[in-house]
Amino acid sequence: MRYKAVLACFLALSALSTQGRAVQTEERYRLTGGWVVKADMYGTPIYLRLELDQKGEKLTGTSNGDKLEGSVNGSSIYILVKPSSLMKDGEGGMEELKGTVQDGMISGILVWTEADNSTHPTSVQFTATPALLRRIGPPRRYEFTPTVFYRQFSALNKPVLTVSPGDTIHTTTLDARGIDASGARRSLRGNPQTGPFYVATAMPGDTLVVHLKRLRLNRDWAISYDGIVSRGLNSDLAGKVKDGGESVRWHLDLAKGVASPEKPGEHLTHYSVPLHPMLGCIGVPPSSSQPAPDTGDSDVWGGNMDFNEVVQGATVYLPVGTLGALLYLGDGHAAQGDGELNGDALETSMDVEFTVDVIPGKSIPNPRVESPTYMIAMGLGGSLDEALPSATANMAQWLKDEYKLTPSEIAEVLGTAAEYKVTEVADRNAGIILRISKERLQTLTPTAK
Repeated sequence: MRYKAVLACFLALSALSTQGRAVQTEERYRLTGGWVVKADMYGTPIYLRLELDQKGEKLTGTSNGDKLEGSVNGSSIYILVKPSSLMKDGEGGMEELKGTVQDGMISGILVWTEADNSTHPTSVQFTATPALLRRIGPPRRYEFTPTVFYRQFSALNKPVLTVSPGDTIHTTTLDARGIDASGARRSLRGNPQTGPFYVATAMPGDTLVVHLKRLRLNRDWAISYDGIVSRGLNSDLAGKVKDGGESVRWHLDLAKGVASPEKPGEHLTHYSVPLHPMLGCIGVPPSSSQPAPDTGDSDVWGGNMDFNEVVQGATVYLPVGTLGALLYLGDGHAAQGDGELNGDALETSMDVEFTVDVIPGKSIPNPRVESPTYMIAMGLGGSLDEALPSATANMAQWLKDEYKLTPSEIAEVLGTAAEYKVTEVADRNAGIILRISKERLQTLTPTAK
């Protein structure tokens, strides 16, 4: 009897020990939550956003929005994603992640199989780390003095400063020709940018929010041209302005708030325009897997949008394409008419103060701007004919998300409240915005956040 009692006690303790080890193992390798995957694709870093839900050994979730399934056995992990989100501009395919969990990190091999080349899968190494959580504590304010300026919206440029959602940055920008507030050249021309600013927690599939708190001109002159870009011309006007394209220097009277040509023609002796400081460029890289666009370009990631309502008090929304968002800004204008018809506005340097935020897990199809009085959806395309429906679709999606409107209800609102403006005709992509007065939407009920 004594032997049997001892044996029973031993078996019970053994079972408890085994159960404890199992619980300990499950807790040790608990994977539920957000993860950032970094894969080295032929020397280019590719990032994936994993959202994992672990129930025992079973894994479910998403990879950049696509559904995944997998399993975990001890420290070994397997994840299958189909179709592939690794390269949204590719032909689709399948991802397999095979690795191990150790010290809070997952590492292993990512196998990417293209749909149209399934016999030659690509295998690359990857690491995955838990997604950063929003910092606890009061927001911080940074004084940042730039020493380097970039002429590409690149995901590969080293961040100049790391900030968190809610933080505010005060900095300066050069003019489009690379000249600073003192008149000194600091960069080659071509819209050199201040940044990139790394925003902690921002991941592909999020939306970056940029509140423009303060825009101030920091010198008393600007440069423009006296030509008109080709998109703004018919054949008759083209012949009349063919000798244009000369530089025009403007005096910025900061006290009176007006700009006027320093050497006006005889009919413009008393001509002046109100100062209206704005940022021509505000953007993020599309993704590290795509070639970096130059800072004269614009697209769904923002960039050189040259929209004259990107002013103090406006909020700009941009889709995040890479880890940390990597925000660039520059190309200050003292004033600009719709379309940037001269090819340049009143180009000048600027003091800029802005606050960043992140909307996690929410992507938008094109940049958006919000003013105190308007919701503004941007459309960009190779022509104005392409830009207009792009703006319309952007606003339709916004109304659906914000107010849960049906397609019929969206059409009724757009048909009675839409206001279109041409924003850009000078660069590769033309721009049109669709805006709706917030007063028109007061009777609608916003979706609960």
